[in-house]
Amino acid sequence: MRGEAASEGSTMASTRQVRVGLVAGGLGAYWPQFPDLLPQLQRSAARVSERMRELDAEIVDVGFISDAQEGAAAAEKLRAADCDLIVGFLTTYMTATMLVPIAQRSGAPVLLINLQPTESMDHATFDTGQWLAYCGACPLPEMANAFQRCGIPFRSVSGYLEDERAWKRIGGWVRAAAARAALRHGRHGLMGHLYPGMMDVSTDLTLVSANFGGHVEVLEFDDLRVRVEKVTDAEAAAKRAETEKIFDFADSVNETDLDWACRVSVGLDRLVADFDLDSLAYYHRGLDGETHERLGAGMILGASLLTARGIPAAGEYELRTSLAMLVMDRLGAGGSFTEFQALDFHRGHVEMGHDGPAHLAISARKPLLRGLGVYHGKRGWGVSVEFDVKHGPVTAFGIIQRRDGRFAFLASEGETVDGPHLQIGNTTSRVDFGRDPGEWTDEWSATGMSHHWALGTGHRAGELRSLAHLLDLEFVQI
Repeated sequence: MRGEAASEGSTMASTRQVRVGLVAGGLGAYWPQFPDLLPQLQRSAARVSERMRELDAEIVDVGFISDAQEGAAAAEKLRAADCDLIVGFLTTYMTATMLVPIAQRSGAPVLLINLQPTESMDHATFDTGQWLAYCGACPLPEMANAFQRCGIPFRSVSGYLEDERAWKRIGGWVRAAAARAALRHGRHGLMGHLYPGMMDVSTDLTLVSANFGGHVEVLEFDDLRVRVEKVTDAEAAAKRAETEKIFDFADSVNETDLDWACRVSVGLDRLVADFDLDSLAYYHRGLDGETHERLGAGMILGASLLTARGIPAAGEYELRTSLAMLVMDRLGAGGSFTEFQALDFHRGHVEMGHDGPAHLAISARKPLLRGLGVYHGKRGWGVSVEFDVKHGPVTAFGIIQRRDGRFAFLASEGETVDGPHLQIGNTTSRVDFGRDPGEWTDEWSATGMSHHWALGTGHRAGELRSLAHLLDLEFVQI
């Protein structure tokens, strides 16, 4: 079962809570020299453990280490715990040999934190032992040097115990680790076939596992068809009632089309449950009103409801964008299926959205369900979602597939603002990036980004940069 999550962004958390290993340490040679030092450092370690448990993470605290032998024992405990991130707390000077084995054996990325007891020492009264409690910065360059020479990526946060700026950065690393875990453990559905001619959308499935881990489950539209055929009238009515609570209806909504969309939505719920999916990308063209065409045309309602529940669904076979939506959702940003729609040079806005699944949890207002007699560029007809992302800070985020097979992250921070919107059953947001929209569009496109991405709430470039670092991926910010 999947539980409830924050109201902004995801309303459904991933099955596996992010698991963070925690180890604190200092040089054991100090303890007999300064008897009051170790108890003070252990109190600091207890406070760090307490604060870490406030970050919506499962904490595996292996305690305080004082030498290389204790470090090796901690390494074995953390290796067995299968952590998504390990946090090493440098309470005072300690040698690199105490932490390098932990980083080498665990297989998890390591974040080193240097949090001294207060903002500043009392220089007039402190003796050597009291100073050493503030000396967590001393081993940091040693750790960086040793890590890099051992081929281990280095990252750190320095501050003091109650430094909210430092804890904000630490929280960002933990959220990035949660997104990494969602990719690493995720099962990603890919159903149907590529939209004909979309060369940019094509993704080498092996590269998903190579860059992120996880598993891509290849599905047929028949996997959905057989489940939709088994939907009962009572189940369709229950989905209709759920839809009426969430959406306003335009006069153009056709009852037959709405009933079909509700049945497809129930079938999608079953598909996701049966294959244990964390995300879904799909497309099917179909012909002349036959069942598969009707299934493809009936996806938008159910896919939007799934996306709002934390299981992102993207049309047009856009696997990398469904993964980008998953990342944004796990960061608490939502993440709605998006592409360029127009540029408003009069107001300085980039208009972006899509004629398909939307992340309803980040809508600026109650979303509208509109009936369409034709889907532009696609076969079929039915109901579609119309909304814009809630106004305020937003981040556009996409995943690039490079020529050499490596993935790269692309992000740009802006602000969604009010303005006129087309009433054509599309999701459309007006985004102000604080610059000429034409210049921004040219720079964004020149990165090699495909023509789809995710749009989420909040300025998330820092967290996305952290996630790219955890995944050893290139990060580009426009």
